[in-house]
Amino acid sequence: MICPHCRAKESKVIDSRATADESQTRRRRECLSCGKRFTTYEQVETVPLLVIKKDNSRQRFDKEKLVAMLLRACGKRPLALEVFKKIADDVEQKILNHFVKEVPSTKVAELTMKKLKAVDIVSYIRFASVYYEFSTAEEFIKEIEKIKE
Repeated sequence: MICPHCRAKESKVIDSRATADESQTRRRRECLSCGKRFTTYEQVETVPLLVIKKDNSRQRFDKEKLVAMLLRACGKRPLALEVFKKIADDVEQKILNHFVKEVPSTKVAELTMKKLKAVDIVSYIRFASVYYEFSTAEEFIKEIEKIKE
């Protein structure tokens, strides 16, 4: 780290702690050349995660959009908002662990439906009906039959 006082390149860390919101690390440093102290802030550089849509366009992954989709699909179901946020967090974490920069929208939907299926079957069917674009009662029945098995 370059000293802001004398421009020397060597310093030592005296104290480190997280900021109040824990998004950064605050480091108190001392220049080994001039002895003056200064503070630096360090944060993780994040690479935006892109979702590849069905039409091959790319869009930033938006966890809030996923929560909104879940709320729409699960309207009037006895599920708390925290459940949807937890599903979105889990899906995001799974994506970040398995994909580098881009993820197909189909994978986002699959992961979401898997989590939703474990929480509420009716909500799962409603979400799946939008994702799979069910147009007939038979398609609903086939999906329900799969669940029964």
